[in-house]
Amino acid sequence: MSDRTIRRILIANRGEIALRVIRTCHRLGIETVLAASEADMESLPARIAGRTVCIGPARPGESYLKPETIVQAALGVEADAVHPGYGFLSENPRLARLCEQEKIAFIGPTAEQIEAVGDKLSARALAEAAGVPVAPGGPVETPEAARAMAERIGAPLLIKAVGGGGGRGMKRVDDLSLLDEAMSLAASEAGSAFGDARVYLERYVERGRHVEVQVLGDGERVIHLGDRDCSVQRRYQKMIEEAPAPSLPDAMRAGLHQAAVRFGERIGYRGAGTVEFLVDTVRGEFYFLEMNARIQVEHPVTEAITGIDLVAEQIAVAEGRPLRLAQHDVPFLGHAVECRVNAEDPARDFQPSPGTITHVRWPTGEGIRVDTHIGPGSKVPPYYDSMVAKIIAHGPDRATALARLRQALAATELEGIRTNIGFQASILADAEFNGGGVDTGFLPRFMARTAPVTAEA
Repeated sequence: MSDRTIRRILIANRGEIALRVIRTCHRLGIETVLAASEADMESLPARIAGRTVCIGPARPGESYLKPETIVQAALGVEADAVHPGYGFLSENPRLARLCEQEKIAFIGPTAEQIEAVGDKLSARALAEAAGVPVAPGGPVETPEAARAMAERIGAPLLIKAVGGGGGRGMKRVDDLSLLDEAMSLAASEAGSAFGDARVYLERYVERGRHVEVQVLGDGERVIHLGDRDCSVQRRYQKMIEEAPAPSLPDAMRAGLHQAAVRFGERIGYRGAGTVEFLVDTVRGEFYFLEMNARIQVEHPVTEAITGIDLVAEQIAVAEGRPLRLAQHDVPFLGHAVECRVNAEDPARDFQPSPGTITHVRWPTGEGIRVDTHIGPGSKVPPYYDSMVAKIIAHGPDRATALARLRQALAATELEGIRTNIGFQASILADAEFNGGGVDTGFLPRFMARTAPVTAEA
């Protein structure tokens, strides 16, 4: 893309990420237009944006998930660019392609790059071509091929959907005699959820950590901004993230960074992206999982330890500028931890808790950052993700960051809905978590040993 100055951005998202983008735009002197559903027309982002346009009814399928509507809104307000945030259409190649056709800058990678990493088999092949380790396994098209590969990999193994994520279309197989049935179930679930019934097999890592590397590219050069640990997950949904990943051997950390950069270079990546890995703590190896071609929910912990505004860098790349940083320019200072505050009830199997906020007080203090769109009187609609805020604590070391985060959660007041704040606080008080380097099986173990306590939190 040739150099262009972005003066007005349409923000095609809602909630805290919309407000996060608006604030960086205001700092940069860029006009903002929020594309909002009917349910979000009175939201805090809508009040703070320079202008708000309604793109349809509350349900995402009738508003936030319609690429043509977003592009028409951008044309209508004469926006120079579209920022998709995360979720919704952020990794939709059709939106990126429509923006390109209309000569609107898409603040993200190219449509071709989104397609390449969105298909897990394509991404796996790219990783192999870049010399990035992948878990033993691969695509299977017939039951016979699946059984042959399963015998090579051994049990336990995972059946994974090619086109999806979030645990949908994923099945663990401990007994290979049950492989055919599990394959059928996984393919059916994947087809229903993603319109793509293809699946592949992969070695199941008994004790694995979810570690990801933030990268930034301009289409020619790629750098990394360090790593994050996202192993505290419930049903494949992240709850607590921290940077850098604690208790990683130096050689492995360096290997992760180099692998992520090689992958980005292989596809000439443009914009902010995250390369995700599974670290096998038993074998001392790591494997490529996927690349997320967008800004991540957990990007604030990376911003905290580097001092780099990722949204500002996204915009600069979208303007056609070369990266403003060399690898040696990226500082890594201290440690940061983030908790996701969700409108949900842990005592009722984390059932969503929409409603109206009657009282709120967010924490302040040294090293504390709160990314939220919630204030007194804010409504939490039932149509969207339940996250209402992210509370981030930064300190010179992990112990300090955790202590500050505990204090921040204790100081938070949020009434009118049920939240997971008490549950998050109980995790932060857990000895295993505080030891650092927990694997993705941590949360089930934690819930099993603290069930009476967490049910009341």
